[in-house]
Amino acid sequence: MASGEVHRTQLAHERTYLAWWRTGLAGIAAGFAIGRVLPEVVGGTNWPYVALGTALAASGLAAMVYGIVHYRELQAALREGREPDTGEAFVLALAAVGIAVGVVSVLLVLLAP
Repeated sequence: MASGEVHRTQLAHERTYLAWWRTGLAGIAAGFAIGRVLPEVVGGTNWPYVALGTALAASGLAAMVYGIVHYRELQAALREGREPDTGEAFVLALAAVGIAVGVVSVLLVLLAP
């Protein structure tokens, strides 16, 4: 790979890492809001909101961890001239958690008093 291509690829990796970081921060913030702030506002049964908030915050943390692991793998593969391991299984697991959180959110909206 030419020097310019390597530099562009490194910059693309950094942008992708920052996107994972932003996603993680958003998940943590949303998890805190839903798990700690919303129960105070809504009143009544708190555990569904605490569980949902915990799942969101944990997903956000996982996204941040995946972002740095993936960034480091991409940088190592670029240095070594090999194809990177994409970590597809982790991304699919994170997507499954996101879908589950979405389903629970819809149910809370529809069924909460």
